[in-house]
Amino acid sequence: MRPPAHRAGRPRFKPRARRLLALLLVGPAAYAGPPYSTDDPEPVDYRHYEAYLFGSGSRDHGGSSGAAGVDFSYGARPDLHVNIVLPLAYERPQGAASSSGPGNIELAAKFRLAHQQRCGWDLSLFPRWIIASATRAVGDQHHSFLLPVWVQKDWGPWSTFGGGGGALNHGDGGRDYTYFGWAITRQLLPSLQLGTEVFHRSATAPDALPTTSVNIGLRYDVSEHLQLLGASGPGIRNAAQAGAHSWYVALLFTR
Repeated sequence: MRPPAHRAGRPRFKPRARRLLALLLVGPAAYAGPPYSTDDPEPVDYRHYEAYLFGSGSRDHGGSSGAAGVDFSYGARPDLHVNIVLPLAYERPQGAASSSGPGNIELAAKFRLAHQQRCGWDLSLFPRWIIASATRAVGDQHHSFLLPVWVQKDWGPWSTFGGGGGALNHGDGGRDYTYFGWAITRQLLPSLQLGTEVFHRSATAPDALPTTSVNIGLRYDVSEHLQLLGASGPGIRNAAQAGAHSWYVALLFTR
């Protein structure tokens, strides 16, 4: 399941004919990462940037929650990018008043430690600091830290990537948890990629349940520097209690 706020492994707010066959076989290398909850190990190129204008959410029998905002990454050094996420969040509990406001700001840095050209796989660390929400209306009221490892391998039009890690999630009724995801994508056309993922997370609070979900995602190249991304899918473990369905859409601007 895609966590309603943004991307991979992030905690939920409370309450990824012959002519066609030829294209499949010779299509360009696949992208990874968003729109999937499973992240990828490839940092943004040095002195380049990626800016996602995103919206995401989930719903279950207790209501719905989600966020919209900006997810910005900049290539600060070769094999290193820095990242900030600025969300506006909402919660719509069933039978209760809705609330909205600034969500949990996130700061992160992705370090690539291995290249598949040399050892067969890309490998990166992507530590993330999730800052306590500035409002009690939405978001988590405590800081948390995510410590994942992500790997990836590409061959022709195919790409597979995944990994996971742990989260230090003390305070405000939360507890430490682990998460794991794996995805596979294929470049169907020069401008279109499709893929799927499985994503699992252990319970994030004493009264919460572990979740597993499946997402189907796509990326469409509108132009050289603009892409449209989307993913959606159901929960397949504890879905009724923890999230029956989730979605993510974004416009990606690159330079």
